[in-house]
Amino acid sequence: MENNDNVWVYMDIPTSYRKDYLQAVQAFAVLSCLFAVFSLCVFIFQLFTLGKGKRFTISGVVQLISCFCIMVALSIYTDNFHWNEKNGWYGWSYIMAWFGWLLTLFTGIMYIILRKRAD
Repeated sequence: MENNDNVWVYMDIPTSYRKDYLQAVQAFAVLSCLFAVFSLCVFIFQLFTLGKGKRFTISGVVQLISCFCIMVALSIYTDNFHWNEKNGWYGWSYIMAWFGWLLTLFTGIMYIILRKRAD
């Protein structure tokens, strides 16, 4: 999208972008989402089946795998699509993606640290 005279115009991805790197970024981003959803499902399953005082280790490991996938996607994107960035501005969605990575890392660590309460 490009802003021409306050009107947004759709533009194709520049031809200088290599499609294989873009597909790798997309694949790792989708994998990250799938692992995050799977981690949530495992957490809910463990919530009802885990013994009292046990840790949510499996949920945490799956969440950290999700964190790793999004980190790889962002690293590939940064290295291949912004290597000649002169003014240092990547955009809000890029900043939000790294913020999402940080939250995924935080939740993965929290899942590993958490213990099921003894009621």
